[in-house]
Amino acid sequence: MQDYLNELSDVQREAVITTEGPSLIIASAGSGKTRVLTYRIAHLLKQGVPPWSILALTFTNKAAKEMKERIASIVGEKDASKLWMGTFHSIFARILRNEADKLGFSKTFTIYDTADSKNLIGQIIKELKLDPQVYKPNDVLSRISSAKNNLVTPQAYASNTQILMQDAKNRKSEISKIYTLYAQRCYKASAMDFDDLLLNTNILFRDFPETLEHYQNRFKYILVDEYQDTNYSQYLIVKKLATNHRNVCVVGDDAQSIYSFRGAKIENILNFRNDYQDYKLFKLEQNYRSTQTIVNAANSVIGKNQKQIKKVAYSANDVGEKVKLIQSFTDQEEGFLVASEILNIVQQTQCKYSSIAILYRTNAQSRIFEETLRKRNIPYKVYGSLSFYQRKEIKDLLAYFRLAVNPSDDEALRRIVNYPARGIGDTTMQHLTETANNLELSLWNAIHKLPTTNSGIKGPTVKKLIEFTALVSRYQAMIYTNDAYETAYAIANGSGIINDLKQDKTPEGISRLQNIEELINSIREFIDMRKEEGETNTITLVDYLENVALLSDLDTDNPDDKNRVSVMTIHSSKGLEFDYVFLTGLEENLFPSSITTQSTDELEEERRLFYVALTRAAKRITISFAQTRYKWGTPNNCTPSRFIGEIDQQYVETPADMATSFRSPSPQEKTSTFARTSQSIKFPSASNSGLSPKTSTPPPAVPKGNLQVVLPNAIKEGMEVYHEKFGQGTVIGIEGDGANKKAIVAFQLAGQKNLLLKYANLKLIN
Repeated sequence: MQDYLNELSDVQREAVITTEGPSLIIASAGSGKTRVLTYRIAHLLKQGVPPWSILALTFTNKAAKEMKERIASIVGEKDASKLWMGTFHSIFARILRNEADKLGFSKTFTIYDTADSKNLIGQIIKELKLDPQVYKPNDVLSRISSAKNNLVTPQAYASNTQILMQDAKNRKSEISKIYTLYAQRCYKASAMDFDDLLLNTNILFRDFPETLEHYQNRFKYILVDEYQDTNYSQYLIVKKLATNHRNVCVVGDDAQSIYSFRGAKIENILNFRNDYQDYKLFKLEQNYRSTQTIVNAANSVIGKNQKQIKKVAYSANDVGEKVKLIQSFTDQEEGFLVASEILNIVQQTQCKYSSIAILYRTNAQSRIFEETLRKRNIPYKVYGSLSFYQRKEIKDLLAYFRLAVNPSDDEALRRIVNYPARGIGDTTMQHLTETANNLELSLWNAIHKLPTTNSGIKGPTVKKLIEFTALVSRYQAMIYTNDAYETAYAIANGSGIINDLKQDKTPEGISRLQNIEELINSIREFIDMRKEEGETNTITLVDYLENVALLSDLDTDNPDDKNRVSVMTIHSSKGLEFDYVFLTGLEENLFPSSITTQSTDELEEERRLFYVALTRAAKRITISFAQTRYKWGTPNNCTPSRFIGEIDQQYVETPADMATSFRSPSPQEKTSTFARTSQSIKFPSASNSGLSPKTSTPPPAVPKGNLQVVLPNAIKEGMEVYHEKFGQGTVIGIEGDGANKKAIVAFQLAGQKNLLLKYANLKLIN
């Protein structure tokens, strides 16, 4: 690939070869962003830039791996392997390991995942005797995470009157105390959570200017992918590191900034020109993925946002099909119609299931599609479900690994001190925790003080605790003398986990044992991969644990899941593409979400989310919405989303049972409407964002013919009947008698139902 520059368009080539000074590359969806970023790095290496002086930051391990492989194909594996390329968290974890002693941490510090953090916060809430219904660990962790991403330390949090007043207003005035204790416990355990990796890097660069200067001099070229998704903490690190050489290149799309709930600041990309006034701007506006119709439809929507860098995306692909609409009476019917359309697409185009995706706004929407796809025998994969590394048996073994590497890891010790069972109960752990807190020691160190401490733990139990630490200590001696596979296999056997799982002969027990085997296999593969990349040192369990801690769900897909319909939230779909996309649940107060319609900024982010969903599709986008959706067991009328009306209607295929008047709202209008044969469906505008009124559920279409009221006892097998909720169906069976008499009815849209006849109110169709 020596002529790699010839593979690029004019604007792409210019963005690749202009390597000096600050650059902002605005990359529309499907515009070859990754290729430009990859080739820019390869071009730097071709010009003789040392690979270790290039820092490339991504948001997923998967993206970093793919980019490094592409670069290796151009410049060779030797140079590509020496790049500082990876996620923000993996790169700064690497820096923090090198500099850990400056911050008082061990170089083998543990990286806590979300579950670890929640467990620790839950423990603190329990110790402080706070109401867990008020102080929910997930909510408290979110508050702490937000503080860290804005560089608010526990000390700063406790002294900020505005923050404390906000917590008091929310009746959570103890969050400051929880945050302080949480930080202290993490420090004592020599552990950092994901947010700490960024916060502590900022603290390192603030408090040790000579260290900052070292990395400023090292990294002559800095490249950042998905810059619109950076938070304040990430933004500040990049800005500090780029101070000396100013060769900073950021790539992103303000129209795809959809992670403000994680702390992402769209202002980072919008204000890049203010930070670097001599910047060069490159706009990648050609979409190589989608049809002209999809690109134009997406443009017509995103153009309504005020906060944006103006650009006009275009496609040279086929014109393609118009945006298709599916209207259903209920959310159950929506699932049925989407599944039917998937089968039609597969039959007509002979495409694979893997080229199809169902997207939705909230995770809760997956249930109906899962049920429907199962009924229609359509293979599917739900993204965001429990990942391999979150399964209990995997986390148990990983906890043994973590404790062997870092004995101060209290959360790991708590998890496995009594697994396999060794007679160490909750009361013992409560006494041990109190002793550790009083002595200001980790649980591990506190165990060794028990023989000389009045802890309330009985002698035989103290002996069991010390025997446990002796067991783990045997593996600590192997950490740096043996490779990760040898150490891991010894722990899996010696800890008793494998033997414990072998005792369980159930299918679930066998599956758990297979998962442990797969983990051991993954360690062997990890070592082989690192050796192939040119690593000559022993690959230890420390290296493997860091790799696992930084993996995301999409980085750990099972290859067996390839030919399946992808079912996921729109947020999870970012960066992916499919030939056929179903965008479901397009109803007001669901998408856009009801909590976003009162704020212009939040509504604009919802519109960007809609734009992201549209541009995942290469060939066809299908939008579905329901007139009725259950909320807390009650059917509610739904109004179609304003976003459907915001699509320029020349790009929309209106179904035969809908009229063609279908337009987006103007600022002067309260609503925008299109008429349907049977009723008018309204699309709210930004100026009319209130909740839709709760009215009676609209009935399914009434079948042709007369409806006759019939007594329950007169219902017979074979009758054609009508139900106000489920529509038309055929009675295929009768069960019971008297007050308990039931009819089994096969409805055309709702499927088979068992109905108690005294309540069903079925009507006979003549």
